[in-house]
Amino acid sequence: MVAGGLAIFQGCGEDEKPALALTAITAGGVDLNGATSATGVPVNASIVATFNVAVNEATTSAITLTRQYDGTVVPVTITVNGAEVTIDPNDDFGTGTLFLLNIDKSLASTDGQGMTNSTERNFTTVGTFAVAGAFAQWTFEDSPNDIIGNFDPTPNQIVGITYEAGRKADAGKAASFNGTTSIIEISNGDQLMNNGDWALSVWVKPVTHTDAGKGHFVLGLGAFYGFQFEIFGSYNGFKLAGSYGHTNPAGAGGFSEDLWADGEGKTKDNGNWQGWTFSKDFTGSGGMKTIIQDKWAHYVFVYDATAKTGTVYLNGEKIKEQDFDLWPDASNPRFATGLKYRGAEPDVKNELALGFIQSRAGTMWDAEPWGGYDLATANHFKGLMDDLIIYKKKLTAGEILTMYNSGKP
Repeated sequence: MVAGGLAIFQGCGEDEKPALALTAITAGGVDLNGATSATGVPVNASIVATFNVAVNEATTSAITLTRQYDGTVVPVTITVNGAEVTIDPNDDFGTGTLFLLNIDKSLASTDGQGMTNSTERNFTTVGTFAVAGAFAQWTFEDSPNDIIGNFDPTPNQIVGITYEAGRKADAGKAASFNGTTSIIEISNGDQLMNNGDWALSVWVKPVTHTDAGKGHFVLGLGAFYGFQFEIFGSYNGFKLAGSYGHTNPAGAGGFSEDLWADGEGKTKDNGNWQGWTFSKDFTGSGGMKTIIQDKWAHYVFVYDATAKTGTVYLNGEKIKEQDFDLWPDASNPRFATGLKYRGAEPDVKNELALGFIQSRAGTMWDAEPWGGYDLATANHFKGLMDDLIIYKKKLTAGEILTMYNSGKP
């Protein structure tokens, strides 16, 4: 009887408590327990893991989330509600990015039981790849809204915009601009500039105007009082005109400067272009127009506030670089800090305009045949725009090339 009683006692002991086991896991409602790696996970997804028994919150350091392309461990906030564990990234995921979720076997139940084996799941977010840490991002999936922030236009700020298939299936839809009236206006545009490191990435397919030689104002925040992206009517060049802050004790306010690429290969040493340290020569291959006219292309502009350099990338390749430290000693560019909004009404309004050089409320250049929104001769953008992203940080050449390779048609 004693032996039998002892046997019964051992049968109900510690060894009978179940090991912790994962029973279900989702990310933004997408099942991560499928036979293949999950795709299409929203950029703002929470990961919810359900276990067979209650989890000890003190052991959740066993859960890590890693971004695959650069090996960065993503900061997360983990909460436990009984058997359910919610993993919230501190920042939104970038689009088109592979993540690895590891649950080490040291994760334990409230009864002190660990997992039999460590578990790993991986998933890819929706869309084509974008470097993490964007400040604002518009993917134009039947919507003009910012997918990671609050830079959304109101209905009254949207004119003549339609959506159609983009450059490839993974990229989804693109916004279509008719070249005459189409515009998207976004309030509080000054918040998109930070007077420091900065970058803009966008995919654009211009469509040649019936009026040959007419250029494209792709987007603009008060033109050069903020920033303005323009593709020339010849298609042999484009630029980002920008407003910069500075610390020059001899000058007040700020200054404007064009970061532009003409495809002629001229620099400070070959052509006397002040501060140009690199410029790719496209003249031997028919000019830049063979790459960008009526074609999808990826444009990236980067400002490095520490080095005071501006760099232009086209289809993943550096094609232009300029250095403000090579301007004259007392000039404002030598004291540049970063892109800074300097607009004032009534000349310009604090709205980012997609499809034109400034929003409709601005009065600057209204009388110019190329600059008045209501004029048929104005350089309205005609074509498709997709995956517009603004960063308040630098992007590396490797990151930009990865973005291009992921998104190219």
